[in-house]
Amino acid sequence: MPKLKKSELKDFLDEKVNLYNNPKFIESDPIQIPHQFSKKEDIEIAGFLTATIAWGNRKSIINNANEMIELLDHSPFEFVTQHQDTDLDRFEGFVHRTFNSDDLKQFTKSLHHIYKAHNGLEAVFAKYAETDSLQQSIHQFKTTFFEIPHLERTKKHVSDPLKNSAAKRINMFLRWMVRNDNNGVDFGIWQSLSPAQLSCPLDVHSGNVARKLGLLKRKQNDGKALAELDKALRRLDPKDPVKYDFALFSLGVFEGF
Repeated sequence: MPKLKKSELKDFLDEKVNLYNNPKFIESDPIQIPHQFSKKEDIEIAGFLTATIAWGNRKSIINNANEMIELLDHSPFEFVTQHQDTDLDRFEGFVHRTFNSDDLKQFTKSLHHIYKAHNGLEAVFAKYAETDSLQQSIHQFKTTFFEIPHLERTKKHVSDPLKNSAAKRINMFLRWMVRNDNNGVDFGIWQSLSPAQLSCPLDVHSGNVARKLGLLKRKQNDGKALAELDKALRRLDPKDPVKYDFALFSLGVFEGF
């Protein structure tokens, strides 16, 4: 594809955002799991757990995320905040790739701590937010999440941008919670943060498309690449740069771009 001028590139990507940013997108995407709920805390816990296992085959992500929701009695917030230790025995045998029942137990305990001691997920991310970035927030969130006794092995399931991770899954979760464009895909239930602070969930699909379009030069999908892509997307739309995730991801997955 010939290199597009900035205005042509923006028009091309805006067109793709309009095509994919609608409720039909939900049918094949893990975001369908939190869409089963209407209560804020249920949406954010279901969203966080789903985003945590969002790597690999999309069908198995959705199946395993549904299994997690079943294990939480289809009431994520109530289960997380009111469970007894013995209730966690039911998780035995759960596995999604390298995320297993021990990790799910730890996540349930850490989420309980976040809601009881820190006023919930939104409060933790908002507390450390910077004007144009939530990468410091993600780092601080990880510290808070694991400030209770925890399994060392589980820490690998929460990324840290300050260690040069692109933190794709948490950035995707934050997009779900913060973006609110009334298109019916993202939830926009976190009022204390703004879409301008979000970063693109950078994965193999969005990364490859971004490189083909000249938005990204760095070859690895790491924290430095994310910073480069962020800069490029903010030039296209400083108020809502992450809407372009719909275009980049969908061009790769649905159009084989």
